[in-house]
Amino acid sequence: MIEKLELRVAELENQLYITKKVLSFEEASKFLNLSKSYLYQLTSKALIPHYKPQGKMLYFEREELEKWLMKNPVKSRQELKDEASDKFLYSNKKKSRQ
Repeated sequence: MIEKLELRVAELENQLYITKKVLSFEEASKFLNLSKSYLYQLTSKALIPHYKPQGKMLYFEREELEKWLMKNPVKSRQELKDEASDKFLYSNKKKSRQ
């Protein structure tokens, strides 16, 4: 019973992040599933978008964090094969025109 309640609370917290535009440091850490120390490292190295309106407290825009998460996609093998095939066909078309 307690496990179900904890799970439900976690689900509700996740839904809360969807509705909020600006997240606190604590919320961003949970949203990104990153430890606080690692998130501090990212902010101190300016590797993640963040805001310090009064020079101390850290805030994050949820949409910017989502974009940051989607950086550096890893293509599937099929996507890589398709790309290579397209490049091969394109280069052969170019050669045949010459």
